[in-house]
Amino acid sequence: MYITTSSSSSSALLRASRALYSSSSISRFALSRTSPQSSSPSLSNLQHQHRSVSSVSSAFRSLRTSVPRWSHGVDWRSPASLRAQIRTVAPVFERFERRIATMASEHAFKGILTTLTKPGGGEIGKYYSLPALNDPRIEKLPYSIRILLESAIRNCDNFQVTKEDVEKIIDWEKTSPKQVEIPFKPARVLLQDFTGVPAVVDLACMRDAMNKLGSDSNKINPLVPVDLVIDHSVQVDVTRSENAVQANMELEFQRNKERFAFLKWGSTAFHNMLVVPPGSGIVHQVNLEYLGRVVFNTDGILYPDSVVGTDSHTTMIDGLGVAGWGVGGIEAEAAMLGQPMSMVLPGVVGFKLSGKLRNGVTATDLVLTVTQMLRKHGVVGKFVEFYGDGMGELSLADRATIANMSPEYGATMGFFPVDHITLQYLKLTGRSDETVAMIEAYLRANKMFVDYNEPQLERVYSSYLQLDLAEVEPCVSGPKRPHDRVPLKEMKVDWHSCLDNKVGFKGFAIPKQAQEKVAKFSFHGQPAELKHGSVVIAAITSCTNTSNPSVMLGAALVAKKACELGLQVKPWVKTSLAPGSGVVTKYLLQSGLQKYLNQQGFHIVGYGCTTCIGNSGDLDETVASAITENDIVAAAVLSGNRNFEGRVHALTRANYLASPPLVVAYALAGTVDIDFEKEPIGTGKDGKSVYFRDIWPSTEEIAEVVQSSVLPDMFRSTYEAITGGNPMWNELSVPAATLYSWDPKSTYIHDPPYFKSMTMDPPGAHGVKAAYCLLNFGDSITTDHISPAGSIHKDSPAAKYLLERGVDRKDFNSYGSRRGNDEIMARGTFANIRLVNKLLNGEVGPKTVHIPTGEKLSVFDAAMRYKAAGQDTIILAGAEYGSGSSRDWAAKGPMLLGVKAVISKSFERIHRSNLVGMGIIPLCFKHGEDAETLGLTGHERYTIDLPSNISEIRPGQDVTVTTDTGKSFTCTARFDTEVELAYFNHGGILPYVIRNLIRQ
Repeated sequence: MYITTSSSSSSALLRASRALYSSSSISRFALSRTSPQSSSPSLSNLQHQHRSVSSVSSAFRSLRTSVPRWSHGVDWRSPASLRAQIRTVAPVFERFERRIATMASEHAFKGILTTLTKPGGGEIGKYYSLPALNDPRIEKLPYSIRILLESAIRNCDNFQVTKEDVEKIIDWEKTSPKQVEIPFKPARVLLQDFTGVPAVVDLACMRDAMNKLGSDSNKINPLVPVDLVIDHSVQVDVTRSENAVQANMELEFQRNKERFAFLKWGSTAFHNMLVVPPGSGIVHQVNLEYLGRVVFNTDGILYPDSVVGTDSHTTMIDGLGVAGWGVGGIEAEAAMLGQPMSMVLPGVVGFKLSGKLRNGVTATDLVLTVTQMLRKHGVVGKFVEFYGDGMGELSLADRATIANMSPEYGATMGFFPVDHITLQYLKLTGRSDETVAMIEAYLRANKMFVDYNEPQLERVYSSYLQLDLAEVEPCVSGPKRPHDRVPLKEMKVDWHSCLDNKVGFKGFAIPKQAQEKVAKFSFHGQPAELKHGSVVIAAITSCTNTSNPSVMLGAALVAKKACELGLQVKPWVKTSLAPGSGVVTKYLLQSGLQKYLNQQGFHIVGYGCTTCIGNSGDLDETVASAITENDIVAAAVLSGNRNFEGRVHALTRANYLASPPLVVAYALAGTVDIDFEKEPIGTGKDGKSVYFRDIWPSTEEIAEVVQSSVLPDMFRSTYEAITGGNPMWNELSVPAATLYSWDPKSTYIHDPPYFKSMTMDPPGAHGVKAAYCLLNFGDSITTDHISPAGSIHKDSPAAKYLLERGVDRKDFNSYGSRRGNDEIMARGTFANIRLVNKLLNGEVGPKTVHIPTGEKLSVFDAAMRYKAAGQDTIILAGAEYGSGSSRDWAAKGPMLLGVKAVISKSFERIHRSNLVGMGIIPLCFKHGEDAETLGLTGHERYTIDLPSNISEIRPGQDVTVTTDTGKSFTCTARFDTEVELAYFNHGGILPYVIRNLIRQ
């Protein structure tokens, strides 16, 4: 990497260089196949090794004092300020060696380091030029793969990233079908508070471990910029009120003060960490509108922005031409600490768009259509890259909507290369002209910019899809999965099919004679009634849609037309509006339309993730009673991206994803059991029937309001104030210590046991012997089923834990808010009320059978009984195990419960990686086999035969599993890369990082 330093810092760097390379006892931990004994020095040898590098440390300390620390306090939009970023030569020798390799020896690709100049003269910066390689294969590469290539070239040190890795990427057309492994170093890491808290807990815990092992704890610091947005704490408690935002914010701080203070401590204790205070917006919308750099200019080197985030919807930034995707919290922490991400070089599906959306069709309709198409095509583990003439008809916000739902269609990324529309959006959102010019100049020079005014060279893709945008029609998805698309004109018929069908993704098994049941009740003195399909929650929520002005203003226009015609949403429908940033409020007010949303009950309740992640708040007691006492299949309609059963609210068995305008329409209708083409929504003030067509705005109407109401100054003023926080945040006082002082009485932040017995010797590879089956699942067990989420049930093990510590039920808060406490999270693992465990013979709920005694216990209690007896456990599962959000606790929780392996038909990508990161063995049944075909009941004891020497295990090898009943079958070990095997050898990714840092 090219570095701009002063003469004094250059001298310090050279001194450190000589010291480093004269110290023969410094070992670089390569991912070689060695035994645990040979790869891990004893603590005494390690201390001797550290003494031998004292000259390095001395020189390094002098270098640190001569170079300023990187700070998020600068205005990153200015190229000049970007040169100040990441100047810290951090106290971790991985980064140190990389810079030394650049300064003291020749970069492997120094010959293509090229100067980019301004049109009128003067240097913008230097960059590693892909065209300078003069390799015709690069011209055919998908744009998304070019970003991986540039990163590999720039970071090539022939240790962590080698020339062979670069060649694999250049030869992508031939290598990607072979599932080859490559390293990748993202430019930054993105966190939200639910995952940010455990990440900061782990960093604090790792500092403690380093300290106890006699090493410098301050080696634990993020080495790349970390952006942490507090957005998951907004509970929809107060609605239909002008003061809802302030009221919910006050409740938010009452519940989460300790957690917020911990994150504020982290922002000062760790370098390179920006914490965006609560009340600012949804992480992915803030990332799109503010944090996304598109191109970095760091120390005079230009390179593409890329990001990995701890939420699967990090992919939203792909709509801006920034390569980003979700990873496990565990992987993100390793990336923060300078470790390259190991990934399989993905195939790329080319998705060609043509034509134009018809009048009245929304971006939400488009994304639900795309989701269904890509699910059918099969894109798990792949990139999807969009191209074609239809790209010019999609706004940046429309693209971001499609990119956002990459996890729902199963892709790693849904990527939109940078073009003129991207540049227009950057200017709209307040990026400076100078910055936008720099971005365009660099991307054009490095063949990463698409200009549709020029002839397009044919790029090669792994497979191809095509969609004429004119074919998209209005639709929703549900009632239980985001890819179960239902055309709006077929909704009524589909709903009745769901009532008839047996219980499943498209069925509720309601007997014919009960389908017309009416539950009458009194709602605060007003007569009310519910039927199957009655809408009880209508929420305009989620970054998927709240970042898109066209659908947000479209919803407001629906509300306006309804008000003018005399329609009103019933008061027992829980309505809410949760924008993804303050910009939305500004343009709703500018348009004069917010008042109509308010009249229909869609008051702004807060800025953050709400209903989409289960923060729906309680339903009115009268409504809840009417549902439970009459077994009503109540419905929620939300503009979100996830509608898995039990996620939105425990009492809404039917949950439909819809555009914000459709959310308002269904709220007005009060039911999903309606044919919008034929049946009236209601009766107007003139006594006449009002139909859907009467309240639906045209595309032209929406475009006019967007044009006049969405202005650049709104983005600038919103984000200029974002790091200033708010009074409640600013009043939080935090200690200045770099080691965290754990409070043993805290029920929010707890010191986890991950490193309690850690030594310098890795535990090595291991199989599983005579394990019991803790749980036996079918298909599509999501991270919502596994990970603690939503409210804490009053009869759950977590509730018992809190009550024993004097926490009142009203103060339980949500599982998400308590992710920093492993004791609660372990108790909440597999606590989903919709869990279907085959060991229970059809009973639904968070229970299991303790096989030795036959007792039915909570999953946590059964797991603790197995652990107390020294008995290992495994999990049996069907297809798509772990689909859904990339929750680290879906892997941490099972590990704390004592689960040693999961045997399934298939895994979701991120969750499988997370299991490996926590030392759990992921195994896949062979094609055509599963627990049922093999005659496994879950009452057997399972032995997994894995070699104890890591050098005898290879990625994807066959493994024999035997049972105490005499059955034997072969599985595939889903360690997909050599790096994952190294993690497994160390007992997980975090112990690996600690030992690696100490060893350096």
